[in-house]
Amino acid sequence: MKILTDSLTIDELQHMAVNLFGDMVKAVVDVERELIALDAELHADLEALLIENGSQQKNLWGINLYPQLQGEEFIEFDSMINMRPSQNNKSRSVENPEVRRGIAAVVDKRIQQ
Repeated sequence: MKILTDSLTIDELQHMAVNLFGDMVKAVVDVERELIALDAELHADLEALLIENGSQQKNLWGINLYPQLQGEEFIEFDSMINMRPSQNNKSRSVENPEVRRGIAAVVDKRIQQ
C-alpha cells in the first residue's frame, strides 16, 4: 500500500495490477487533498491508511483502475466504502457526477496516461 503524492506511469500501475489482481488496481481517492492510496486487497485498508495520514472519510472514494483500458473504462467507480447514505450515496457506485469528475481529475493529475 502506498499514498501517491506525485505521479505514477501506466507501466508502474500495470506492474501493480499484475502483482495483485492481474488486470486491476484498487485505489481510494481523497478528492480534497488530491491524493490516491493504492495497491491493496481492500479499499477499506486504503481508506484507513489515508485517514491515518490526515484525510477525512467524507472526502474518500473507492475506485478500481484498469491500466490496460482507456477513456471511461480506465476508472470503475465501485467500492463498498462508497455506500454512505449520509452523503446521499446509497450504492457502491459514486452517484454524484460532480464527485466523479473530481475523482477523475485527481486520477488524471496523478496517473500519467
